[in-house]
Amino acid sequence: MEEFLFPCLNKQLFGIDCLGCGAQRALVLVIQGQFKEALVMYPAIYSLLVLLLFLLLNLFIKFRHDWYVKTGLIILNAVIIIGSYLFKMSVFFD
Repeated sequence: MEEFLFPCLNKQLFGIDCLGCGAQRALVLVIQGQFKEALVMYPAIYSLLVLLLFLLLNLFIKFRHDWYVKTGLIILNAVIIIGSYLFKMSVFFD
C-alpha cells in the first residue's frame, strides 16, 4: 500500500520534513490496526480523524454551536501539528 503514497515535495526539494510528513503513513498504520505506531508516526492523526468525522457528520446533522466545535478542533489540531513538528525538528537538529 505504501507504494501508492504521495511523496513530500518539500522533503524532495529542500531535504526538510513538512508539517504533514508522516500523515499518510500514519493513516495506513491506523487502517492496518497499528494504533500506537500511527500515534508515534504522526501525533495529530487521531485528532484529525475526529475533526474529519465531525465535519462529515455535520454535513448531514446540524448541531447547535457547531462552529465552536469546529474551531476548537481546528485549533487543537494546529497546536498538536506545530508542537510535534517543532519537537521533531529540535530532536532532528540536535
